[in-house]
Amino acid sequence: MSTIVLNSSVDIPLPDWLKKCITHSKTSNGNAESDRRFNDANLICRAFEFAYQLHQGQYRKSGEPYICHPVAVAGLLYDLGGSPAMIAAGFLHDVVEDTDITIEQIGELFGAEVRQLVEGVTKLSKINFKSKTESQAENFRRMFLAMAQDIRVIVVKLADRLHNMRTLQVMPDEKRRRIAQETRDIFAPLANRLGIWHFKWELEDLSFKYLEPDAFRQIQQHVSEKRTSREEKLAKATATLRDRLQQASIKCLDISGRPKHLYSIYQKMQRQQKEFHEIYDLAALRIIVETNEECYRALAIVHDAFRPIPGRFKDYIGLPKPNRYQSLHTGVIGLTGRPLEVQIRTMEMHHIAEYGIAAHWKYKETGNSNNSHLSTTDEKFTWLRQLLEWQSDLKDAQEYLDSVKDNLFEDDVYVFTPKGDVIPLSPGSTSIDFAYHIHTEVGNHCAGAKVNGRMVPLSTRLQNGDIVEIMTQKNSHPSLDWLNFVRTSAAKYRIKQWYKRSRREENVARGRELLEKELGKTGFDSLLKSDAMQSVAEKCNYHSVEDLLAGLGYGEITLNLVLNRWREVVKAQQPLAVVQPFLPKESAAANKALRDAPATSRASDSPIVGVEGLVYHLAGCCTPIPGEPIIGVVTRGKGISIHRQGCHNLECVEYERLVPVGWNPAAEHSSRPHTYPVNIQIEALDRVGVLKDILSRLSDQGINVRYAQVKTAIGQPALMDLGIDIRDRPQLEQVFVQIKKMSDILNIRRIGQIDE
Repeated sequence: MSTIVLNSSVDIPLPDWLKKCITHSKTSNGNAESDRRFNDANLICRAFEFAYQLHQGQYRKSGEPYICHPVAVAGLLYDLGGSPAMIAAGFLHDVVEDTDITIEQIGELFGAEVRQLVEGVTKLSKINFKSKTESQAENFRRMFLAMAQDIRVIVVKLADRLHNMRTLQVMPDEKRRRIAQETRDIFAPLANRLGIWHFKWELEDLSFKYLEPDAFRQIQQHVSEKRTSREEKLAKATATLRDRLQQASIKCLDISGRPKHLYSIYQKMQRQQKEFHEIYDLAALRIIVETNEECYRALAIVHDAFRPIPGRFKDYIGLPKPNRYQSLHTGVIGLTGRPLEVQIRTMEMHHIAEYGIAAHWKYKETGNSNNSHLSTTDEKFTWLRQLLEWQSDLKDAQEYLDSVKDNLFEDDVYVFTPKGDVIPLSPGSTSIDFAYHIHTEVGNHCAGAKVNGRMVPLSTRLQNGDIVEIMTQKNSHPSLDWLNFVRTSAAKYRIKQWYKRSRREENVARGRELLEKELGKTGFDSLLKSDAMQSVAEKCNYHSVEDLLAGLGYGEITLNLVLNRWREVVKAQQPLAVVQPFLPKESAAANKALRDAPATSRASDSPIVGVEGLVYHLAGCCTPIPGEPIIGVVTRGKGISIHRQGCHNLECVEYERLVPVGWNPAAEHSSRPHTYPVNIQIEALDRVGVLKDILSRLSDQGINVRYAQVKTAIGQPALMDLGIDIRDRPQLEQVFVQIKKMSDILNIRRIGQIDE
């Protein structure tokens, strides 16, 4: 590192690679290679100086100048072999969000390529993955669309996230945990899927540090204590293998030990339910040779020098991982009698293992650093193409999230066709998943399956190396039962599509039955014909209510999603205020509009608006009355239950089951006003006639008493539980005032009263 001053009094520490770019930007020898270097370095330096000036006066939480962050991000991209445009985007990725510069100005100053990268990263920065299912699914869609336009966008974002994780210690604990959780759930798996192991392990370890700090410190301490002993054992094994490889005339480019990162050790402890001292393979030996053939020859030497452990050999050269990772893995018993993992690969494989897709830029045969754009048509991005294909097909948010999990966050299982073709499937896949992967018609007419030459149930989970043969019959067709065990989103989607086309009437009836069970039979036919239900269908991307019922019947859309859309429509037509934690506070204005609306605007004489045509009942736990804010809860088989807001029984109710409702002023002022049961408890001095006096006062106010129960004890006040019928909250308050005026009354309260 050195220090220079750029038109400013602030000294900026510069890494060596940036110093080299500054040097190249000032010299050009006139030949093509020199001119290319000059132009590349000039772009990088202009981006750095531009970001430096814009971020001047801005500081990070740690107190260091903000420009240190873009410099670090650009450095990570430089180390990955990123193009000048990527490195420039690393410098500029925060300027649109943190300064007054527009994305159009970025394009004018640095070109369309840099603009596209900066714009993509800026959009990704606004995504919040910790949200409701539907919002989270939409955020994933946006992220994958950005990746499809240019895969380098997510690489810049990963570099940004990695440096933020390195400096996370200055953040408040709650924010640290939130960012760490998002990193472990989203960005570390992305780095793994893109094959950038160099990023993946550090993102996982840093997340581990903040999410399980005690476990992190313990494992870190254990690893540190055993480092000397472990290095001595690895040195002996390394010397033994180096000699044996040399004797076999195999050119060993490198052989070295690699400690396993802390989070992988923790995962193994959790998976195997073992303590740290029971985990032996804390490091791996890596052997790098020149050719694929020498990899297998080296494997034979390793197995000859050490005793192999059965079941621990994996050939990722013949069957590469989806992220292009290739290597031979084997477990052996080392010189000290402890397990030792050995990895064997070529130098090209090693570069791909460390840098993933970035190896395309850093270690390509052409040496042309400008050829850095990767297309999603490349075989290595099959998983991304599949996700993009489901974008428009999968309407259900949870189903789309499941497809994301299938393609992004889990490694594949490899099975074979009878002809020996390799088919990658999600872990837990069945013969039905295999059939639909081959062809839709093979899946639709599947009648049975053989695995390794034996007939098996269609629900049998496939394992690595299984040879699968599908038997078809012309008259066979999918069964809805298949949805209970198929694993891949592709198979689920195609099964539902078949039912959508071939059994519409049956699906409509099934969808109607499901919806009627939730909303109740009373007024259901009228509800289906209403404009509100048509709006629900359109919100769910269907042309008609019948199409919606058909989709619900064959499982294209979930019942919860339909109910959510119905609540949105009801809320829009009957806007009501609901206080936290149930609905946003912004609806307060809408509530006032409802109160101020003329009585003739109410749809019916029902005491409750928002449940027209539906079965409902007042909850007995809190006995709501007019004048008190209320909320509806969808129940199973009993319609809508009306509660007072703040009722303790609502604390564990899912947000999706809540329905905005309110009192109907037209019903309150009708000629025959409704009354509502309220239970009260009165504490009074125990004397003869006290209950009679209380009942007399209630009678004077026209209050009906449904029941009265008195509890007395020697030397104690009398407790009287009364059930009374009340019109509204003001009348109840008047009752309390009149009873409290009696000299013998010690206390009066409403049973089931909610703490204010």
